[in-house]
Amino acid sequence: MPGLIGRKIGMTSVFSADGKNVPCTVIEAGPCVVTQVKTVENDGYKAVQLAYGEAKKSRTTKAMAGIFEKAGTTPKKHLAEFKFDTDYNLGDTITVELFANAEFVDVVGTSKGKGFQGVVKRHGFGGVGQTTHGQDDRARKPGSIGACSYPAKVFKGMRMGGQMGGDRVTTQNLKVLKVIPEHNLILVKGSVAGCNGSTLLIKK
Repeated sequence: MPGLIGRKIGMTSVFSADGKNVPCTVIEAGPCVVTQVKTVENDGYKAVQLAYGEAKKSRTTKAMAGIFEKAGTTPKKHLAEFKFDTDYNLGDTITVELFANAEFVDVVGTSKGKGFQGVVKRHGFGGVGQTTHGQDDRARKPGSIGACSYPAKVFKGMRMGGQMGGDRVTTQNLKVLKVIPEHNLILVKGSVAGCNGSTLLIKK
């Protein structure tokens, strides 16, 4: 699936042709540089490795510096592989114009980390006013979690408090509202995972 690496700028809204106010996410997609070309003969599969975002030379390993030097580009911060039908060469630049004719895209991001959260916030339990069996004066607690004397254990997958957020999230079939090539921007309908400035993968 062809795609690009980008970053989330933020959310805004635009008016559609029929006058509706549509919420959208602004994403800076590319430009990305081709740093490696994977082939079936050499690597067992066909793909293109893209690089995005400038990085300090002092924070680039010698192995990665060699890859960037072969591609004839400066050190980059983010790398990702995509499958393209078009053949590319080392050093080629792919811009947001890749999505000029795309109607829908998938966006992969990392959701905001929220730390340790209880069952009300994490799983949407009723909380205050909707007490459950096994719960008396603790209105935001999960209540009874055990089974019976048999099997006398807590089943795996029981919804409980724990780490929330910080997960890799793929939002599928986001409608492309607008592509602005001169600023490397793409506007997609709705929201995507991650905070402003976070790295995203945009797949066609």
